[in-house]
Amino acid sequence: MAHAVVILAAGLGTRMKSRLPKVLHPLLGKPLVGYCIDTAFASGAEKVVVVVGHGAEQVRQTFAGYPNLSFVVQEQQLGTAHALAQAQPVLADFQGPIVVTQGDTPLTRVETLTSLVDTLQKERAGMALLTMRLEDPTGYGRILRDEQGQILANVEQKDATPAELAIQEINPGVYCFDASLWEKLKLVDNRNAAGEYYLPDLIRIYREAGQKIASIESKDTGELLGVNSRAQLAQVERVLLERLRSHWMAQGVRMIQPETIYLEPSVELAPDVTLWPGVILRGHTRLGEGVEVGAYAVLIDTVVEAGGKIKSHTVCEEAYVSSGADAGPFARLRPKAHLEPGAHVGNFVELKNARLGRGAKAGHLAYLGDAEVGEESNIGAGVITANYDGQRKHKTIIGKRVFVGSNSVLIAPIRLEDDAFVAGGSGINQDVPAGALAIARERQRNIEGYVKRKRGETQ
Repeated sequence: MAHAVVILAAGLGTRMKSRLPKVLHPLLGKPLVGYCIDTAFASGAEKVVVVVGHGAEQVRQTFAGYPNLSFVVQEQQLGTAHALAQAQPVLADFQGPIVVTQGDTPLTRVETLTSLVDTLQKERAGMALLTMRLEDPTGYGRILRDEQGQILANVEQKDATPAELAIQEINPGVYCFDASLWEKLKLVDNRNAAGEYYLPDLIRIYREAGQKIASIESKDTGELLGVNSRAQLAQVERVLLERLRSHWMAQGVRMIQPETIYLEPSVELAPDVTLWPGVILRGHTRLGEGVEVGAYAVLIDTVVEAGGKIKSHTVCEEAYVSSGADAGPFARLRPKAHLEPGAHVGNFVELKNARLGRGAKAGHLAYLGDAEVGEESNIGAGVITANYDGQRKHKTIIGKRVFVGSNSVLIAPIRLEDDAFVAGGSGINQDVPAGALAIARERQRNIEGYVKRKRGETQ
């Protein structure tokens, strides 16, 4: 039977010291609660409900368009049972198991949710919960069991006796309930030290109804790490990064000093990719087989096909690098930069909305914006396409086998036909025919004796 998942994400997150709702803080490029939502759907959930509070509208907008995803608002923070009750209008007619997770525990595994559902059904229990054993259980509710090992209750830290505080088995707050949940929620009261409606009180309520309480124990203590501060966010991020690095190295990726490499879950890597220290891979970056990325390069939403090479300290954003092409070191490929096979972009070259044809080269110190460069053309040092007239952008089109000499300015809109040659130091503002030499600079004059006269005037 299909199940539903309710994600409790209404906490204020005051320790984050931020205007941004806690559950929207980015974690490897994705909002914190996004991991919980994706895990819920990956577990096979038919419906997912997120209970939000602070910044509710912002959270809705962030995840607009997700099918079978609903949001409900907890206006007042009256406890976890009160938060779950807000989901009843959406799930009142749902007859399958209902899983409850926390919106600030992004490391929860899909297998944990599916195991809870399976346990509930196999043991014909009314309620199943996840437990975990910690050397230091401070801050968590403790699990109380009878002599037969059956769960009797959960006691919160604030309400626990010294003997109960010594218990190491804790309740991290992940549950699965049968369809009688909503009736039983009405029986939860707030007679406790915090004056809140506690979700774990359902253990007692289900027991009093004569229904079985089942449990599974997680052996991965990192799985339920919660995020309530910037330091905890960084801790969770380290765990996720270690998982990602281990995954890709197992797939054949070479990472030199892997602990220095940052990458996001949306990145795709092929076997025999080599990543040097300090590499940052973000967004929908995709690296083909045998690609090498040099130290401290940054790639965002960039595709590098098999055999391409990005040298150190190069920054690429929404760029495309074909097989056999290379960029860097210290190059910048801005959105819509496209290198065809064998093209070369060297140090301190910047491309924006520009395509370099097969075998074309821009070796150093050039800016090519809104430009097309034909195959085997050579762009000299210091060349600039002047593409902006103060109001509009204009295009530069350079044909095949064109040579543009150093320190030239190509003032767009302009076209250089195949085999054209531009003399160094030229300011070109007219089209250049095929095979022609274009030279646009003042004729050189040498004034004999100038330096001595100049020095004489200043002595």
